[in-house]
Amino acid sequence: MTSAPRHEIRAAYTASTITVYQAYRPEIGLPAARDGRFPALWKRDRMTWVKPSFLWMMYRCGWAEKDGQEVVLAVDITREGFEWALRHACLSSYTRGVHSDQAAWKRELRQSPARVQWDPERDLRLRPLEHRSLQLGLSGEAVPRYADEWTVGIRDVTPLAREVRAAVGEGDTERAARLLPVERPYPVGELQLGHLVS
Repeated sequence: MTSAPRHEIRAAYTASTITVYQAYRPEIGLPAARDGRFPALWKRDRMTWVKPSFLWMMYRCGWAEKDGQEVVLAVDITREGFEWALRHACLSSYTRGVHSDQAAWKRELRQSPARVQWDPERDLRLRPLEHRSLQLGLSGEAVPRYADEWTVGIRDVTPLAREVRAAVGEGDTERAARLLPVERPYPVGELQLGHLVS
């Protein structure tokens, strides 16, 4: 069995959409899932982070039990929008060899409407793995694009999170694995990701 590349976008996707995950408090998450759009309470003036990895989202929200992250949303966005964000993103931290110096990185950070960081992917018990999972932060012009143009569907997957956790808790990791969304390497095509690999 070959190991996954250290930096690789893995996600559930179709020919036109990719699924990313976010977790919110019920006042935001429940109306978003019901109406298929983010409610007025959702802050457009702050950075919003999306995650293509279901298990990384489970790690981040503690299986939907962390305060303010009780509702887990699967947000289907256009691949066109996702790739726009990647093209206009910079790394969230200075990386020697990618950036000429810290000043150049800081300039890029100020100008970029999206940023990328790579965090250890997680297994079913939420332990870190060797390969990385993409986190994509959206700010500035990327936020209304995400909410108003790219988003084509929002689903509440909190029940799935609870079902997977219950299976893991019972020691039935085979069942838990079968329940997971199918995430495959995302075809970056002509996207050049060299500026986003730390």
